[in-house]
Amino acid sequence: MMRGMGNMQGMMKQMQKMQKEMTETKGQLDKMEFTGEAGNGLVIITMTGEKKVVDVKINPDVLDPEDAEMTQDLVLAATNNCLEKIEVESEKMMGQYTKNIPGF
Repeated sequence: MMRGMGNMQGMMKQMQKMQKEMTETKGQLDKMEFTGEAGNGLVIITMTGEKKVVDVKINPDVLDPEDAEMTQDLVLAATNNCLEKIEVESEKMMGQYTKNIPGF
């Protein structure tokens, strides 16, 4: 019976260590910046790993008052491109912790 308790304590320590590492890795990811672009750099969006937009750059050549829809489409495409990059990096950094946990 005591042997089982030792295993349980060992597992708990291992889980606590893994949780601390996950928190540290998530903190690193959150501080990283990612850029997404569309139209060969006509629109560039910069976001943090927390998926917060921190910068938007729009080349003035895109700003056509007669075709605002094109600019909107480029902003949307650049934003989605940036989100995809964050997702890939999140999986790369956090996947080691979540791959064996059901529901992640």
